[in-house]
Amino acid sequence: MTEQIPAPLHARVAVSYRACLLSDLARTAVPIPESSPTPGALLSEAAAILTAAHRLLEAAAVHERLAGTDWDTIGTTLNISPRAARVRFALAEAAFHDQLRRPTAPDPATAAQLPSYVLQEPLEAALDLDDWVLRHPDNETPPGPTPVSGALPRTPRQQKSPS
Repeated sequence: MTEQIPAPLHARVAVSYRACLLSDLARTAVPIPESSPTPGALLSEAAAILTAAHRLLEAAAVHERLAGTDWDTIGTTLNISPRAARVRFALAEAAFHDQLRRPTAPDPATAAQLPSYVLQEPLEAALDLDDWVLRHPDNETPPGPTPVSGALPRTPRQQKSPS
């Protein structure tokens, strides 16, 4: 199925996946526990949230690149030079291309690998993310039944099956 979905859409599913992880991590930091947590626990949670935010930023930069955005625009958007943008995100872009080519055999040295199903079965991952979005409504207009997967192409068989 991966060959039926263009690389920019794969990258967009990866951004959605990263945003979902970040949201779930941030949500766990909101409640204030009644008992005193282990020293450093809150700091550890905050560090995990920051790491997830950096991974979301990388995923967004990769998506932008695959969608045709140049380094000048990425740098300007982030208030850094185009060269700094390329230095900061080129490895993430290369790692994404590598994992897209070989989703079941990722380079173990590459940090922040996506779960293989996100790239092997992006429609399935998008359907999971649809469920997540629908379970976490906000005050905006309802996104419809397929807020993530609705943008992905489907085969005739997938179009007939219920979402």
